[in-house]
Amino acid sequence: MAEREWASIFIAVLLMFIVAGLPSIVTGELLFMTQIFVASMVVVVLPLLLRKAFAYSLDASVKHRVWHFYRFGIYPGQHFKKEYPFGIIVPGFFAILGLLASFPIMVLTFLTYETRALKHRAAKRFGYYSYTEMTDWHNALIGASAIVVLLVISLVGYIGNFEVLAKLAAYYAFWNMIPFSDLDGTQIYFGNKVLYYVLAITTLIFTLYAIWI
Repeated sequence: MAEREWASIFIAVLLMFIVAGLPSIVTGELLFMTQIFVASMVVVVLPLLLRKAFAYSLDASVKHRVWHFYRFGIYPGQHFKKEYPFGIIVPGFFAILGLLASFPIMVLTFLTYETRALKHRAAKRFGYYSYTEMTDWHNALIGASAIVVLLVISLVGYIGNFEVLAKLAAYYAFWNMIPFSDLDGTQIYFGNKVLYYVLAITTLIFTLYAIWI
């Protein structure tokens, strides 16, 4: 991975640690802070690595970066003058708001991904004179792979009684499934709506269970 991608992943891990562990950071609960940090590493890094592996099996590459927001409407002039790192601004804003309100608010929208076909994709799969672009369906599958991994991590966390890991994975999957901007949910939705709804309902069940316990 390129240095910029590693930097984005590091930022995501750090932000998740701060957002999820802010109350324990304030109170100085070292043990809980350690659990949050380890869980953040697993929840952010493992799905991305497996997403890359799945993309490679489809002769594609995936790059991740901090979620940036530029366009807020469908018309040509409805956009900011430049991109803003909403992947930092939004989670940070709600974390501070939750701290002030004495009620933790975890908005875990840190990263987005971009899929590109590898150069040998056309020759290997379709012949030398065929297209090399990724289809929306393949892009949706690649996005869905990370969500599925997060749900598996959450399930393993519940079975193994690692509550922090289980909840973080469920929450992270939930926020990434929101079909807004270029978050995972948007890319999955426009790739295959049936796949999106199946994952969205499953993720919602996991999230509600995480809140309930």
